Amino acid sequence: PLLLSPAVVAGLPDTLRTRQKVFDRTGGLHAAGICHADGEPLVVREDVGRHNAVDKVVGWAGREGLLPLTGHVLVVSGRASFELVQKALMAGLPALVAVSAPSSLAVELATEAGLTLVGFARPPRLTVYAGGHRLGL
Repeated sequence: PLLLSPAVVAGLPDTLRTRQKVFDRTGGLHAAGICHADGEPLVVREDVGRHNAVDKVVGWAGREGLLPLTGHVLVVSGRASFELVQKALMAGLPALVAVSAPSSLAVELATEAGLTLVGFARPPRLTVYAGGHRLGL
């Protein structure tokens, strides 16, 4: 079972941000990343749409033969929607961390499916909406 450090999880959006090269130039892209439990990024991709950025990282993992992504965390630069929770679950990801808020449907699905869902992850704080057991809570 995946166990995550709250301090590592709170810092994941900052880790993602350091790898947003196009955002540095334009200021207008979303990012998604798949990280190891220790916070080290496996892959980061950018796109105008946050859903597309998630599709890019999951597609990369599929092409590399890494699915399901048990033991990893999906990190997104925006809010966590119901659809992003669905994509995380389909990829076998046990946790989704977002910079912003999740939707109520995202929280419901994450709770039902046993996904750890974290929002407002900004060091040193984070808000756990579902699956706090993976954070020792």
